[in-house]
Formats: sequence, structure tokens, C-alpha cells
Amino acid sequence: MARDTSPQCKQCRREGQKLFLKGERCMTEKCGVERRSYPPGEHGRGRVRASEYRNQLREKQKARRFYGILEKQFRGYYDKASRQEGVTGENLLRILERRFDNVLVRRGFAASRRQARQLVGHGHWYVNGRRVDIPSYQVRPDDVITIRPNSSAADTVRQATELTAAVPPWLQADHDALTAKVLRLPDRGEITAPVDEQLIVELYSK
Repeated sequence: MARDTSPQCKQCRREGQKLFLKGERCMTEKCGVERRSYPPGEHGRGRVRASEYRNQLREKQKARRFYGILEKQFRGYYDKASRQEGVTGENLLRILERRFDNVLVRRGFAASRRQARQLVGHGHWYVNGRRVDIPSYQVRPDDVITIRPNSSAADTVRQATELTAAVPPWLQADHDALTAKVLRLPDRGEITAPVDEQLIVELYSK
């Protein structure tokens, strides 16, 4: 399973905002963006030449890093979204939101997407009674998600639920039983990712 192993705090600093890649740490004074609000590297504090292409590229990179996806896979998602009916940018965000690792984070069953991928990869979660160990698995309406019986990760998951303020309305979660259900596909207004999807569409449309 390919994954990005670069320092996560540097990724947030590069995009100039918190992407909440490290869970609870991002909410404390140890957050890299709080301590050093400038981009990483030797020239991080230098002047940046703004351009249309730069803004589009940064938005695409931000989306990739927020969801923890590499370039080839992200481009595949965009191609799939462009073939679907409706607005391409909104289709793209719906596909990203329906990733299994992201859904676990949205429901409060993981503190970060990296932790969610680890839990999924180790086989701690079932979908409709069948084990799913693929983080990119696309959930569908009426899917029921449960934790593996006697899972050694139950305590870790319960700790993660304490960091969750609310569950999106397109999902339903029982934090006591550690079960959840996908009610429907998300509307654009319910997707809280800090991403301007139109800039991504403009970048790939060139």
C-alpha cells in the first residue's frame, strides 16, 4: 500500500494552515503551524510570487495532503469524477469523502487518517459483516460498519471518539457500540474539507 511518509507538520506549514493530520496534537501548542507559521525550508520566509497556476497547484496539493493520497491515485479520482454526471469538483469531493479511512475519521473512530489507514489495514473493521482492509474502499448508502469482535484496537478507537464534536448528517454513529451506518451520499455543504475544488478542476482542465 503506497503512502506518504513525509513529516506531517511540514505538510501543514507548506499549505499555510492546519490540515489536522496528527489528530490531537494539532489542537495543542505543539502544532507545527502554531509554532512556525511560515513554510518549511531555507527560503520559507522569503517572498512568494502569486500566480493563477500557483494557487491552483497549492489547492490540489492541499486536497491530496488532507486526504492522504498520492498524485497518481488523486488523478485517477479526478478522471472518475469528470466522467460522472453533475459538477466535476463536487463529484471529486464526494469520492474522497467516501473513502473508508476518511469515513472512520468523520465518525470519530480514528484521530487521523493515517491512524484510520492503519486500523483498516490491520483488519479491525467490518463492512456489512465482511472484513475490509482497503483504506480506499468506497462506502455506499446503507453500508453498516462495525469493529471486529474482541478487537485489540477498541480502546484506541474509544479514545479517538472523545475528540469528535459532531458526526456529519450523512453518517450515523454509535460511539458506545462502535458501530456506524452510511445514510446517504454527502451534499457539498456537508463536506468540511478546506478545499476550493473549482481551482483543482481548472488545474486539470489545462
